[in-house]
Amino acid sequence: MTTVIQSPTEPGFVQNPYPFYDRVRAEAKLAYWQDYGMMAAFSHDAVHLLLRDRRFGREVPAEMASEGPAHLAPFLQVEAHSLLDAEPPRHTRLRKLVLRAFTSREIKALAPGLESLCHQLIDAFPADAPFDLLTAYCTQVPVVAICRLLGVPEAMAPQLLDWSHKMVAMYQASKTIETEHAAARASAEFIAFLTDYVDARRKSPGEDLITRLIEAEEEGESLSTDELIGTCILLLNAGHEATVHSLGNGVKTMLEQGWDKGWLAPEGLSGLVEEILRHDPPLHMFTRYAYEEVEVFGHRFQRGDQVALMLAAANRDPEALERADQFDPSRPPKVNKSFGGGLHFCVGAPLARLEMEIALPILFDRCPDLRLATDPVYSNTYHFHGLTRLLVTRG
Repeated sequence: MTTVIQSPTEPGFVQNPYPFYDRVRAEAKLAYWQDYGMMAAFSHDAVHLLLRDRRFGREVPAEMASEGPAHLAPFLQVEAHSLLDAEPPRHTRLRKLVLRAFTSREIKALAPGLESLCHQLIDAFPADAPFDLLTAYCTQVPVVAICRLLGVPEAMAPQLLDWSHKMVAMYQASKTIETEHAAARASAEFIAFLTDYVDARRKSPGEDLITRLIEAEEEGESLSTDELIGTCILLLNAGHEATVHSLGNGVKTMLEQGWDKGWLAPEGLSGLVEEILRHDPPLHMFTRYAYEEVEVFGHRFQRGDQVALMLAAANRDPEALERADQFDPSRPPKVNKSFGGGLHFCVGAPLARLEMEIALPILFDRCPDLRLATDPVYSNTYHFHGLTRLLVTRG
């Protein structure tokens, strides 16, 4: 068994984890990552297999489940009802209800409003001073999109962002006890807000996803109020966190590479989005539990063992893709594990792609002389991978 040591909070790794992935992948498809205390899959074929192998899953095996520390109770309450950590049959039921409300038609209906939003945000850019594109643009587009889809007031966006950031910080390698207390408070406040909002929506339905989930619950589709709230929190947290950094990482890469107008042409746009997601994705690791004794790529897992699926390492596997370390939007979208795979393939993938396909062309059409004002720096938030800020000028 290959054992590797690499602190996920070491500054050099935070700024560029890809050399580490390359070194490990050259030695083994699976390796024991000592800092995490678990096996990790670094090759494309290993990640692809484990994403789809039903002998592995997200839900904690029953005999390993625990109530958790009391100070995290509100956060754990949300986790307990999350689609993300469920397995069949509960996952099948929840995902079916979400997909019924989260239709391609509803997503596409957001497009005209998002186009207008992008133009409004660009209108507010400073004319001749450096500004942070991450806060001025990359954050605003996805958070407003998910607010509109859910039916949550857009005026709540700053508060929702604050709650979301504090909850998502629980998955970061750099978390502390203060992180845990902040996540618990944010969860409790988020639950209280959505409980009141769902009650209001029951009395006054709207044309939004929350209303459709309530209707499913009331039609006997076995969606509890706790599950409804957990689903809404998951959709908001996942629905903007990843897209913010996909946009930020993508713009950074395009500006560093010297972007080509052909990338943003209608016939090239989907390829650009896929290559951005493949080349520098916002989520680098996704974990699974083994549900039985099973041997994979020469390693024998016992029930309850965890394995880390290294999505970003799989995306740059040279055995799966030629010139995998290079950014090339003209290549066919052959390899991309950024949205996961199998039963847990991201339900928000179509929305994330739509947001990027709208936001990127408008940005570069309106700001063709956009350039970096300083070297971008990645946040110490692994296993997420996103920038602290993206300072740019308009020329």
